[in-house]
Amino acid sequence: MPYGTTASDTLVLIVAELAANAVRHGRVPGRDFALRLVHRPAAAVVRVEVSDTHPALPVRLAPAPADADGGGGLLLVDVLASRWGVSERTGPGKTVWAELDLAAGTRAGHPA
Repeated sequence: MPYGTTASDTLVLIVAELAANAVRHGRVPGRDFALRLVHRPAAAVVRVEVSDTHPALPVRLAPAPADADGGGGLLLVDVLASRWGVSERTGPGKTVWAELDLAAGTRAGHPA
């Protein structure tokens, strides 16, 4: 996927938001988070997975005030991704994932 395209820029934002959430909210002392990107060309889908060891699930918040320092990450992911959700993982914690349909170019749905 060429840099500077809408799909590339959208994926950069999704990865940045999910990784930032893992660092800010999913951090457990002595543990890191894992990032996985999967491109399925036949399905024209890219999947982003960020796993951390914190047991708390992400919470969807109402839009943050314009002057807030945070709180809009999952709202941004919800708008940009075709779908997103949370899965269990082996060991402690969870995996927050988002998919982008490359062929559609638009949002296909909400998390399951």
